Amino acid sequence: MTVLDRSPKHYAAHPPLVAEKIPPLNNGDHLTRREFERRYEATAEKVKAELIEGVVYMSSPVYLPHGESHGSMATWLGTYRAYTPKIRVADNVTIHLDAENEVQPDLAAWIDERKVHQSQEGYLEGAPELVIEVAVSSASYDLHEKLRVYRRNGAQEYIVWRVLDKQIDWFELKDGEYVRLTQDEGGAIKSNVFPGLWLAATDLLNGDLVNVLAKLNEGLVTEEHREFVEKLNG
Repeated sequence: MTVLDRSPKHYAAHPPLVAEKIPPLNNGDHLTRREFERRYEATAEKVKAELIEGVVYMSSPVYLPHGESHGSMATWLGTYRAYTPKIRVADNVTIHLDAENEVQPDLAAWIDERKVHQSQEGYLEGAPELVIEVAVSSASYDLHEKLRVYRRNGAQEYIVWRVLDKQIDWFELKDGEYVRLTQDEGGAIKSNVFPGLWLAATDLLNGDLVNVLAKLNEGLVTEEHREFVEKLNG
């Protein structure tokens, strides 16, 4: 018969194994990216959480105007992707930018196999050429902390749709600073990174997706877009 040794001396030499207790992820925590990921993976109920300049930001539940705006943007960008090979588009993908920044933008677009790549865990490493965020207003961190992070990490273009303000800001990176792009006489804001990616911002704000896609189609049939596609295929 086996006799279990329950003496204090035995337990001192062989302490029982205790599972490590991982602290919960809380809004406003100051963490390294490694610790942020450790706590996020241990969170039972997954919510959208980002690490911006070492600070945790946890999003509130998505309300209808945000969801509809996101859907319209996804339709516009997805249509461009359908006619432009080797352009990749992702919805709410986790992006590792640097040691203190792990973001999850509403939409992102990049040229395959250039400056970004997929990590072993399946996340995106590096700043995409285009990042899109749907924000509540100009007070949102999308136009402050996150804008500075995208700018520093080299996101070439950055779009922010401020839903309550009924405003769309499209920034282009020039000499290390973000400069706002404006509508031309034809009512379109045009990407300088993705030829043919034209946005009828006023129509988008008014919910006229038919005209938004019609304006995009004008860009897709330009010589600039054709040459861009040929270059990508070459």
